[in-house]
Amino acid sequence: MRLEESYAFCERVARTEAKNFYYSFLLLSRPQRQAMCAIYAFMRYCDDLSDADGVGDRHGAIERWRADLDSALAGDAPEHPLWPAFSDAVERYRIPHEYFRDMIRGVSSDLDQRHIQTFQELYEYCYHVASVVGLTIIHIFGFDDPEALKLAERCGVAFQLTNILRDVREDAEHGRVYLPAEDLDRFGVNPKELSGAALSPGLRSLLAFEADRARAYYREAQPLTDLVDSRSRASLKALIGIYSRLLERISNSGYDVLRDRVRVPAWEKIWIVARCAI
Repeated sequence: MRLEESYAFCERVARTEAKNFYYSFLLLSRPQRQAMCAIYAFMRYCDDLSDADGVGDRHGAIERWRADLDSALAGDAPEHPLWPAFSDAVERYRIPHEYFRDMIRGVSSDLDQRHIQTFQELYEYCYHVASVVGLTIIHIFGFDDPEALKLAERCGVAFQLTNILRDVREDAEHGRVYLPAEDLDRFGVNPKELSGAALSPGLRSLLAFEADRARAYYREAQPLTDLVDSRSRASLKALIGIYSRLLERISNSGYDVLRDRVRVPAWEKIWIVARCAI
């Protein structure tokens, strides 16, 4: 497949699937936007392998994808249409290869049922599925100060904690409990409550506690926008703004994430993007 066709494929994937990311991409230059879409398509395919129903050998599929990644990074792109764009973006923006292997490691940890025990374990999970994404995309944004790497890691943790709060019930129904067991015990919450329909006072307090934890990471990551290239700052501000708004909506719902999936509507994402573009 020609490079232009591969980038077009990745852009279609991002436009269709990247509910929060894609809006922020619109504020980037076209080469940056194409690179973001290529990286997103890679992440999306990883997630699809771990989440797909009826896949008989998901472990095998992940291992084949890992081997394809190694081939692509070595300059021998497999047949999948995303690889030419992905390889071009990685080389152009000099993105360290270990980030992508860490992403696959994080996705692999989701293949089976999982019950997180401590916040340290949760942080390590957030690093592999989200922080490495932040570390990847700031290479596309551009930065000089190495402090940006630390802040991108924190920003990724904030994003993933937000996702975990939003997806509590869905994850529990798939046998995945990311809220640490030590926190469940602290607030007297039975894990079975996470897949129920009623929000107990204890669970509401637990979710508020985890939301405060996410807010702390957002605050810690705030200086990151000043450390990326000035031409990329609007995009990063929009991305953080959209995720922060999702956390705010979760809070405004009284943390009632069991009944309905909390979302930021498209009109509000567009408003956030427009405000950041000024």
